[in-house]
Order: sequence, then structure tokens, then C-alpha cells
Amino acid sequence: MARGLQAVFFDMDGLLVDSERLWLEVEYDVAGRLGVEWGPVHQAAMVGGSLERTVAYLLELSGPAAPPAQVGRWLLDGMAELLSAHVPLMPGAKDLLTQVQGAGLPAALVTSTHRRLLEHALDGIGREFFTVTVAGDEVTRTKPAPDPYLTAARLLEVTPRRCVVLEDSPAGVAAAEAAGCVTVAVPSVVAVPPAAGRTVVSSLTEIDLPWLRRLIP
Repeated sequence: MARGLQAVFFDMDGLLVDSERLWLEVEYDVAGRLGVEWGPVHQAAMVGGSLERTVAYLLELSGPAAPPAQVGRWLLDGMAELLSAHVPLMPGAKDLLTQVQGAGLPAALVTSTHRRLLEHALDGIGREFFTVTVAGDEVTRTKPAPDPYLTAARLLEVTPRRCVVLEDSPAGVAAAEAAGCVTVAVPSVVAVPPAAGRTVVSSLTEIDLPWLRRLIP
């Protein structure tokens, strides 16, 4: 197996796409339908988690005000509407993706978001940047379990420890580290503390391809 950097794995929400503010808008609307309060503190508890986790959390707050499947549809429909209108990218995202693509390195988009929303986001990010994509409803266990990143590595036929993962949330970082990948945290809504073997930066604008390559000798 080749030495050095073999692939780059990108999270989506809060890392490539400035979507956490969109999620806050949709969650606020759904919480209102359920008759409960929602704000940044509630959203922070959900960052990096799955749709199912958000549905369960909302229904913990409201009680059985609606069937879980209905709450999930409200969330998906709201985000689909917003993403179909505009996909706001994080600073530095397009430049880094262009560098990875230009070098011929495999790249994977690995998200807890369902495939339906991933497809809308790809229209705005650029499908051409990714060799494979893995959605949250395509794995048995989503982040913080390692399954999404192990799936991406298997699809690309690369060694996890020779892949760099870029993540913004504690759940995503936990998933990447559990998969054995070299992990770079770029926190957005929730802080990610430094740790052994983990690099933390404040923005994708601080990262370029030579920097990523130096993380894996």
C-alpha cells in the first residue's frame, strides 16, 4: 500500500457548508410546531448528530406531540427547501477542494445527513470534487461511530491511517479517530479541544494540500 496521504475525507454540515444556521432555522420552526422552545443551546447539543437523534431530542422536549416519522419529514422538507435555494460554503472550502482534486487525490464526502439533503448540497458544492459520498442513512451506525469513515475507506480501497479527515463537531471527530484516521478539527458551533494526535484549526483558510500531506509521512 502506498505511503503518504492516500485520501482526504470531508464532513459536510459546518465544515464545507455553512448549514448550521440553516438547521437552526428549520429546527426552530419544527420546535414551534411541537409547541416547545428552541435556541442555540439546543442546536449545539445536536451538532454532528443524526436526523434520528434530533427527532428524538425534539420529542423529549415536547412529549408525543407528533409521530417521529412526521417530525423527521418536517426537518428534511425544511432543509431541502433551503438547500435547493442556496448552498452557502464555508471560507476556504472551494479552494481546498480544488487543490485536492487538482492533485488527483481521492476525496470522500462523509456526512450524518440523509442522502436526500446530501444531493441538494452536492449541487452547490460541486459533485466533481468527490470520488465517493457516504450519507447518514447509508450506514448501520452513524457518527460518532466509525462506520461512515470506514465505509469511505473501503469504497476507496485506502488505509484509514493514511487518510486525513476534516471535521467540525465532537461527534465527527470521535468517528474519525475511532476509524483510525488522522483527524483535523475545524470547530464551528461547538468547541473541539486539542488532544493527542488531533490537530485543531480555526478555519479551512488555514489549510492547504502541502499542509495536509505533512500530517502523514
